[in-house]
Amino acid sequence: MNSEPIHTFGSLFAGIGGFDLGFERAGMSCRWQVEIDDYANRVLEKHWPDVHRERDIRSSGWHNLQPVDIIIGGFPCQDISYAGRGAGLDGERSGLFFEAIRVVRELQPRVVVLENVAALLTRGLGRVLGTLAEIGFDAEWHCIPAASVGAPHSRDRTFIIAYPNSDGILQRPIIGKMEWMCGVRGWREKEYRFGAILEALRSGRLGDFAGVPRVDGRVPDGLDKDRLKGLGNCVVPQVAEFVGRMVLEKLNEQ
Repeated sequence: MNSEPIHTFGSLFAGIGGFDLGFERAGMSCRWQVEIDDYANRVLEKHWPDVHRERDIRSSGWHNLQPVDIIIGGFPCQDISYAGRGAGLDGERSGLFFEAIRVVRELQPRVVVLENVAALLTRGLGRVLGTLAEIGFDAEWHCIPAASVGAPHSRDRTFIIAYPNSDGILQRPIIGKMEWMCGVRGWREKEYRFGAILEALRSGRLGDFAGVPRVDGRVPDGLDKDRLKGLGNCVVPQVAEFVGRMVLEKLNEQ
């Protein structure tokens, strides 16, 4: 009989639930979701009918979201992506990152897992890490391509795992610990690489998550554009599951 606790999570910018599905597969339980898109909400309602749901992150927080162990969220990438105009975190869409930070500050989860495009590494990562540090969270990060879990496309995405800098989890890095330098602008690298992920890539362990469906870049006539948008914005569940398993392993060590 499994005696490990069931850890809970809340999902910001939930989309159609790829992040959520991956964390549930890893063994965690979803308590709430925040998503503004109408089509995505219909998908969430179908697959998570009993989960509390809010529409706008700007009106979400301690007053309508219950405390959870983990907060996850793939915040908007439109202003960060190289396909956009490069407004970065000052953009209207990607700037919603700061609303996510507000929610984290109010709810104080044990772990925060954020996701965005690989361009974040050069279009705002330092600011993301600095903002997390300002509310007391240390962070680690790495890019994981969908191809590493069997997808026939790259889809490289940055994952950031953050936790309170007073938490014991700090002593056993999940990825590659990053330390904020007190009194010094910016961040410095202690162990940049995801030791666990690189080892998994070399050993083929990510092959356990194979089976990602092929995605055709063409748009056939009659294809539901809302569905295409939902899939395009979705976090690959197999990658989320892998990250979720690493987080869960560390939480269960506490």
